[in-house]
Amino acid sequence: MIKKLIIFIFCITFVQTIFAQSHVLYLGAIAHLGNGLKIENAAIGVEDGKFSLVADASIIRINPTAYDTIIKLGGKHIYPAFIVPNTTLGITEIGQVRATHDYREVGALNPNVRSLIAYNTDSKIITTVRSNGVLLAQVTPRGGTVSGQSSVMYLDGNNWEDAVLRADDGLHLNWPNSYYYTGWWAEPGENKKNDKYNKRTDEIKTFFTKAESYAKSSNIMDLRMESMKGLFDGSKTLYIHADYGKDMRKAIEMTNELGIKKVVIVGAEEALKIVDLLKEKNISLILNRVHRLPDSQDSPIDDPFTQSRKLKEAGILFCFDYAGDMEAMGARNLPFSAGTAVAYGLDYEDAISAITLNTAKILGIDAEVGSIEHGKDATFFISTADALDMRTNNVEQAYIKGNPIDLNNHQKELFQKYKGR
Repeated sequence: MIKKLIIFIFCITFVQTIFAQSHVLYLGAIAHLGNGLKIENAAIGVEDGKFSLVADASIIRINPTAYDTIIKLGGKHIYPAFIVPNTTLGITEIGQVRATHDYREVGALNPNVRSLIAYNTDSKIITTVRSNGVLLAQVTPRGGTVSGQSSVMYLDGNNWEDAVLRADDGLHLNWPNSYYYTGWWAEPGENKKNDKYNKRTDEIKTFFTKAESYAKSSNIMDLRMESMKGLFDGSKTLYIHADYGKDMRKAIEMTNELGIKKVVIVGAEEALKIVDLLKEKNISLILNRVHRLPDSQDSPIDDPFTQSRKLKEAGILFCFDYAGDMEAMGARNLPFSAGTAVAYGLDYEDAISAITLNTAKILGIDAEVGSIEHGKDATFFISTADALDMRTNNVEQAYIKGNPIDLNNHQKELFQKYKGR
């Protein structure tokens, strides 16, 4: 019995060793590297879950015996995994069933709330989002003034411990609006001044000042204050959700006074009004979804479509999100948002960067993912054609850290079930 057990363990170890040593070459595809570069005839090598070769196949000599498997992809496209930031994907399921909403806690100031432990790897929505090449998400809480902490997750795994890439990457602050709109849907309205604006901003500053003092020295354990310490040593990012130019300026002023080291603006509807300040303070942006109407009635209808091109020309680092109505299920449309930006002047490879490497830089995960580069995790996908065009996006294969993931989902199963009826 013991002898059989030893043989069994040896066989398992041998198989695992062979698998770990697997060296695969993807040859002949059009590779969009995510860093602004493209290779028309690429040789992409993957070994032990990381990219081991990224080269132009037309100018290098390839030794086929160095690879266990060679996959020829002539004419197909390889992309780094698309990343959706600022989303409730994985912490909400059915819009009309409140019990499936796990993205908001009671109270206004909840820095200790962690989206990480609420993340549901068994969500049916996740598998539908992966079908369009979105393989990572910054899962973000909602509500209140300080919503809590987000985490960056791979869209695969048996539990949140398997899926997490970066836990508690940052804190989310919902800055109050200095103005609010009185209209409803199609009815006319007007912008009115928020009379409680100064009171609200003073409360925020008081809370963050207390957190700063706690971070310097404290002998008393306070869970909320403890959750904010990372803002002052640079280990966490403060994500400020704000749209108006005045609000963004005031929020940035507060962070400067308190010495908060990493700041990202989320939303940034009027970012073009404060470009000089953003450049001076080296602040990045997570932009509102492209497929929307402008906030102001006086703005050109195509403002959301052209904003990214203008910000790129101004030298601002930005990425795209898909927050808003039906954001979890709509996250699959993230690449098509980037495609719309291309149609309105943004360079194609820059649009790829806006949903890959730019996002990774802003979230602080660019050392592991975001681009197809030597030494990074082999988290990528293969599409038969242009992945930014809804007419041609067809993801055939997808990989997380070199491991293939199942691209089937309940929608595809229902399609197969009913297509012949």
